[in-house]
Amino acid sequence: MKVAVNISLKEGVLDPEGQAIQDSLLNLDFKNLKNVRTGKQIILDFTENVSKSEIIEEAEKMCKKLLVNTVIEKYKIEVLEDN
Repeated sequence: MKVAVNISLKEGVLDPEGQAIQDSLLNLDFKNLKNVRTGKQIILDFTENVSKSEIIEEAEKMCKKLLVNTVIEKYKIEVLEDN
């Protein structure tokens, strides 16, 4: 089973990369753009003998201990359907 961890900066935290992208898009004549915020996605692939609730709990621990700087970042864990 796979989990996607989507990480983004909290509101109020400056996002220079997002600002640079926004400026470039506006310079390319995309005028309806209001704001750009960047983030990252981490895909975690767990062994098959673990329950969904255990996977979510373990992913939460990973986020808090290593993957996310909770002072400036927020995150959302999403269990991905097997294809």
